[in-house]
Amino acid sequence: MSSDPNRAKPLGLRIAAIAGLLFLHLPLALIVLYAFTTEERSFQFPPPGYTTKWFGVAWSQRPDIWPPLYLSLEVAAIATALALILGTLAAAALSRARFFGRETISLLFILPIALPGIITGISLRSAFDIMGIDFSIWTIVLGHATFCIVVVYNNAIARFRRLSRNLIEASMDLGANAFETFRHVILPQIGTALLAGGMLAFALSFDEVIVTTFTSGQQATLPIWMLSELIRPRQRPVTNVVAVFIIVVTLLPILAAYYLTREGEHTGGSSK
Repeated sequence: MSSDPNRAKPLGLRIAAIAGLLFLHLPLALIVLYAFTTEERSFQFPPPGYTTKWFGVAWSQRPDIWPPLYLSLEVAAIATALALILGTLAAAALSRARFFGRETISLLFILPIALPGIITGISLRSAFDIMGIDFSIWTIVLGHATFCIVVVYNNAIARFRRLSRNLIEASMDLGANAFETFRHVILPQIGTALLAGGMLAFALSFDEVIVTTFTSGQQATLPIWMLSELIRPRQRPVTNVVAVFIIVVTLLPILAAYYLTREGEHTGGSSK
């Protein structure tokens, strides 16, 4: 018997799905809600009133927000650029080459994102101390690049494995050199995967906390700034406003990456 995909799902599954969505997204909704509260220290539900004044306060009266914001954007941009270069090169090498230990090397590329962030942070801090490297923006970038590379690598290697080698061989047979083949044949095929991986890497880097804590020294990214503000109850609405900004900055790249990846899968499937 073939099951009808349009058949009504059991009530229990619907309730479980709704409960799971609420568990994941209700805290985010509360942050957005309390960014509009009229009271500085009110935690009652629902809030006693609503206002947009805290957005103005965060924009014009809190200059301490801007340096962490700029640092977060700079770190995320550099870490994403490094991840795109190194992750793509690694994916290109491992997707085609056949040698002993290839799967082990592939596992080592994925391992940093599978390990708890505190393990990665402590390891990096110990390595920087041993090598005598002063903590700066570059140590933060290196820390973020460890997991950003994984995101780009996973997206790129999946697309490389679906890329027909016949296209590359045909391009070379027609006289194209390696750069021309990459630009006109390979890059159009993997472009959406790289863009999706880059967007995900940027989003992950922008809101990273644990690894940043161990690699930042005296610098404070925006998430670190938020942690320091949580102990000040009167500043909670402003902190919620900044949290709303981070939600938007991270959500948009994730949504874009999702649709780009889905579109790339459909395109790849239809071309076969």
